[in-house]
Amino acid sequence: MKSRQHHFLNSEWKASAAEVNPEKCQMVLAFGSSALLSLPEHLDYLQKSYPNADIVFSSTAGEIINGEVFDDSIVATAVAFEKTQIKSIETNISNHENSYEAGLHLYNELQGEELTGIFIISDGTIVNGDELVEGLRNNNINQIPITGGLAGDGVQFKKTVTGLNKLPSQGNIIAIGFYGKDLIIGHGSKGGWEEFGLERTITHSKQNIVQEIDSQSALDLYKKYLGDYANELPGSALLFPLSMKVKDTDKILIRTILAVDDEQKSMIFAGNVPEGNKVKLMRANFDNLIDASSIAAKESISGADQQLPDLTIMISCVGRKIILDTRVWEEVKNPESILGNNKISGFYSYGGISPLTKGTSCELHNQTMTMTTFTEL
Repeated sequence: MKSRQHHFLNSEWKASAAEVNPEKCQMVLAFGSSALLSLPEHLDYLQKSYPNADIVFSSTAGEIINGEVFDDSIVATAVAFEKTQIKSIETNISNHENSYEAGLHLYNELQGEELTGIFIISDGTIVNGDELVEGLRNNNINQIPITGGLAGDGVQFKKTVTGLNKLPSQGNIIAIGFYGKDLIIGHGSKGGWEEFGLERTITHSKQNIVQEIDSQSALDLYKKYLGDYANELPGSALLFPLSMKVKDTDKILIRTILAVDDEQKSMIFAGNVPEGNKVKLMRANFDNLIDASSIAAKESISGADQQLPDLTIMISCVGRKIILDTRVWEEVKNPESILGNNKISGFYSYGGISPLTKGTSCELHNQTMTMTTFTEL
């Protein structure tokens, strides 16, 4: 497996030393700002550079490349597998009854005897990430790893765009299937947040909208905990996500608050928060947030006997970027001591997709650093 990276910054493309035959590249992952990805010249540049590759686009809330974080750029990674075959497909949420059906469709289209893993790039505002993940894992009997993330739109939360072999647009979900026994796909996902306060129960919710916690107004209760930060909602909500213990399981997921409805006294989350689940408030610990990326890196290579990966895709949450601010580079730089300085790419997103642990179903994650590693034997 070989790869080459390109970076469009300050009005010009720069590329790493050529390690691949452009004709043999099967896949290009291009992460960048919505405005830049919408310009036809960038699609033209990548298609001419890699004429036989499937080119996947995703808008971001920040781009990651080799230990650095950028805004208003495009990071593109071209990959040539030596022993692995891939199949890339796209669907639009408008073609399905709901996000669950879209996930079911994508998995069914890709499944096959030698399917090793699936990587997902999804619209981050129109698609319901929880339902999408539920559909993807429904028929995944062998628990092959399904990883990826939801596109971002800076801190605007208005419009994300994705696309396959065309200019990106809203509502698209791209799935890449990897086939063959010689590819190891690793994964890790960690948050690093601290829980505080009492454990409480979701008593009234509908999908990602929570009206009541412990039979009290969810928003009033949340504001009580936030104190002075309540005056800065909804922006300050990124500092205080919820940990959610999934009912009848030992799973702990993190849920980010995207918006509040003062009239309805409700909170809107980036992921479903079903009734009956137990929740706790969380707060940022900067050192723990940064350390979490190294823990995720270690987990992602555990199945490869600690062999350094050929490629790492980091997908972190926009909330982490905002909170870490000038220290954000640390969460993408620190894992290099574990992953090596082989090709590392990624973006800041509206949610990550990954199993919690090896051999388990994929989940939607908020406020975590999620990593996918590719190692070809």
